[in-house]
Amino acid sequence: MTEHFDNAKPGHVYLVGAGPGDPGLMTLRGAALVASAEAVLYDRLIGSSALNDVRADAIVEFAGKGPRGDSSKQEQIDARLIELARAGKSVVRLKGGDPLVFGRGGEEAAVLAAAGIPFEIVPGVTAGVAAAAYAGVPVTHRDHAAAVAFVTGHEDPNKPESSIDWPALAAFPGTLVFYMGVKNLPRISEQLIEAGRSADEPAAVVAQGTRADQQTVTGRLVDIPELAREAAIEPPALTVIGSVVEERQRIEWFERRPLFGRRVVVTRARAQAGTLAGRLRSLGAEVIESPAISVRFREDESVRAAIEQVSSFDLVAFTSVNGVRSFFTALSDAALDARALGGIEFATVGAATAEELRNHGVIADHLPDRAVSEGLLDLFGEVDLVGKRVLLAVASETRPVLGEGLVELGAEVHKVAFYDTIHEQLDDEQTAAVAEADFITFASGSAVHSLVSSIGGAEHLKAIPAVSIGPTTSAALREHGLEPAAEATRHEIDGLIDALLQIQ
Repeated sequence: MTEHFDNAKPGHVYLVGAGPGDPGLMTLRGAALVASAEAVLYDRLIGSSALNDVRADAIVEFAGKGPRGDSSKQEQIDARLIELARAGKSVVRLKGGDPLVFGRGGEEAAVLAAAGIPFEIVPGVTAGVAAAAYAGVPVTHRDHAAAVAFVTGHEDPNKPESSIDWPALAAFPGTLVFYMGVKNLPRISEQLIEAGRSADEPAAVVAQGTRADQQTVTGRLVDIPELAREAAIEPPALTVIGSVVEERQRIEWFERRPLFGRRVVVTRARAQAGTLAGRLRSLGAEVIESPAISVRFREDESVRAAIEQVSSFDLVAFTSVNGVRSFFTALSDAALDARALGGIEFATVGAATAEELRNHGVIADHLPDRAVSEGLLDLFGEVDLVGKRVLLAVASETRPVLGEGLVELGAEVHKVAFYDTIHEQLDDEQTAAVAEADFITFASGSAVHSLVSSIGGAEHLKAIPAVSIGPTTSAALREHGLEPAAEATRHEIDGLIDALLQIQ
């Protein structure tokens, strides 16, 4: 595709550190810039979810250094940054860790300065501190080390000789942290010992630091190269040398989390997946976001008519968070607010739906203990609904049980589709990731149907334990011959997670 840039106003380049991998470690400033950028040039070692919030119309290009020849030359990256900025674009150069710590950010900043391109440097959490911390190794400690040295373990191969002063490093009175030095670890160990560093000094190698597949190997300086080789440690990894490594025995925390190393698929719509994905990551899981569905709010005549006559209803009922959001979006679009809802009672299915309603300033009058439509009907069995006008704000594809039950109770039911559930097609990469998962979570029946269709049949899911949020979702699984490995007793996100923890 040919790009046409005709904006004469100079743009701005942001050299942003994405952190070492855990998406929670990206700074607020960095995340905001990524979300607003018109172009993002990203490195290989950024976290997998770092690009989730990029604008749909943004230019997104890989501009990293790959280990197998899929690299961009630095001169090409520099030229592209200048080209985009001169076209008036807001450009984020997204780099793993911190852009100025072995990230060539200083070189790129100098090129931009020479070209007269405005730029900003946004620091990131560097792996030398973060990966060590996630392995339970403090790089400084009152009882061990008052200083820390960050050293590259992979110097420019074109340099005529090493610029590392091995005797000075061997004599350094503190912790040594080597970046990108896995392949050179035997040489690093040998040089330090020859220069006087104790062969018995504690050492650790941390691979994939701060990520759910983090791997840590500990030993002595003399044998850490062989231990790393036996453990099949691969880049990206860093090596920590010093007595601080002894603290890992006491303060190791990340790798002890209950879901550490487990790959869990989240099938919720991307806009809603954040809460579940965040909770799973906090428990140590590697989250595979595979949104099987998306949500589109409706703006048709039936929605407009329902909103125009909303004050005529005695009761408004919601079965989902999206029902609440789409309802209040339509209310706002009609230039109405909470004053139009005076005297109306509200009913919700599920605590999350009730909480979303509360976020809009309305407290649910009716909230059943069981977060299913049948629970709401049981609750209404004790309420006189004869002749009451009831608005059901639901999805276009929804079970008829609630509407039919309310009619049987004597209510005048107006069932209006306020939103559509769109079935999403996973790409090949997402499909392969699902196939390798340890668990898969479903928070709705529509997500079940969509995922089964997207990956070409339920047989591809039979080997993966499925965790269901409730009976309706479990019924959808069984329609495809899939028996849930666990079903939440509380039909909400926390209940879904509890069910997963029971079987992991």
